[in-house]
Amino acid sequence: MKAVFFDIDGTLWDTHNVIPESTVRAIHALQKNGNLAFINTGRSRSFVRRKNLLDIGFDGICSGCGTMLELNGRVEYYYKIPADFVAYTLETIRKYHFRPVLEGRYNLYLEKKDFAGDPYGEKLFRELGNNILSIDDNWGKWEISKMSCATPQPEADVEAVKKVLGNDYTFMSHNPEVCEMVPAGHNKATVIDLVCGKCGIDLSDTVSIGDGVNDLDMLRHAGVGVAMGSGADEAKNAADIVTSGLKEDGIERALKKLGLI
Repeated sequence: MKAVFFDIDGTLWDTHNVIPESTVRAIHALQKNGNLAFINTGRSRSFVRRKNLLDIGFDGICSGCGTMLELNGRVEYYYKIPADFVAYTLETIRKYHFRPVLEGRYNLYLEKKDFAGDPYGEKLFRELGNNILSIDDNWGKWEISKMSCATPQPEADVEAVKKVLGNDYTFMSHNPEVCEMVPAGHNKATVIDLVCGKCGIDLSDTVSIGDGVNDLDMLRHAGVGVAMGSGADEAKNAADIVTSGLKEDGIERALKKLGLI
């Protein structure tokens, strides 16, 4: 039995949340052959909710860059950042012109004025609606496990923030304008180890499939790392195998190459 971990954005679906039919078909075949399929995403659990994704029927969901694990619908692990440290973090990053999105199990927290007209902000408002709350109106009441930040250039000083908070968070910059901040000790690889321990699977029997910079840990850690052909160069360099792009049946091709379907 193998355990296969799938990133969401750029791997399972495209920027319009469209999942190729070949991907759904391949995951079902993978499971029918006695293997396990897991989501492994940087999105917090509150942002993993679309029906077309969940209806695939994954065996588990690893969310928030390793800060939460569900197996068969049951929460097995969740890390909550203490509210006083969230407050300290906010006070620090705002001094350096970060615009934060606090990511939790049930809600996202942000200030709408920070993301008015921003494509990512508009996507969040459209998909999450009432599950988006104000940071300031809920001061000290947050329930979060990680955060993402807009880092507008040249105003935002990412390096200055790293000097203050670098021991407390791992910073992953997708581009100069966006970075994720994940509590130290958590990433997409650490949650693979949690799954292996819970399910009795050897690390050598794991496969990770991803496309971006927050997938590097899991691509390097799993028994086999597979990068999407449409993904970032960093992901391709970290992987053992590079498959075709998302829209070119990349997942199905990879699982066939590995003999899993």
